[in-house]
Amino acid sequence: MARIQAPPPGRLIISAIYSHIDAVADSLHPLEKQFGRIMCETMDIPYTDTEKYAEEMGSDLMRRFFSFEKPVPRDALPEIKPICSKIERQFGDRVHDYTFRTINLDPGIMTPDSLVMASHREYNHRIYLGKGVFADIQLIWVRGQFTRLPWTDPDFCNGEAVDFFLRVRESFELAHETAEPAPST
Repeated sequence: MARIQAPPPGRLIISAIYSHIDAVADSLHPLEKQFGRIMCETMDIPYTDTEKYAEEMGSDLMRRFFSFEKPVPRDALPEIKPICSKIERQFGDRVHDYTFRTINLDPGIMTPDSLVMASHREYNHRIYLGKGVFADIQLIWVRGQFTRLPWTDPDFCNGEAVDFFLRVRESFELAHETAEPAPST
């Protein structure tokens, strides 16, 4: 019989989709206040799903990915997603009872084996985690490289994004190498 055990923590990844860099600059302080220091980030990556947020955020959207130094529990996405939504609303433009976002912040957790992003939208390949949050596996590590799945957003496969994900993955190896060895008996 298998023993039930908690998996090792992962790295928090935040995907930021925006039309103006000011929205990113505004959101960085509250993100770091909530989740700790940023470990690394990408440059601007053109957002390819141009229709998805056009009415709300405009056209010519960009995306950046951020990772954070502090490891996070693998079951933390239902707690992290509402924090990101609150930050989005904080910097959005309120019209009557609707807030038009200036930035879309989606959290995810990366492990050496995969990248799982959080979403409030249900699709056939997403697994419900609770509190209105669904898990969406975007990338898996197969044969020494990240592999996309049929539903993986093309932005996650952009060269800049792949380099970023490789750096984050390497941080697991570096953390393992620098950890103190177990005492010998």
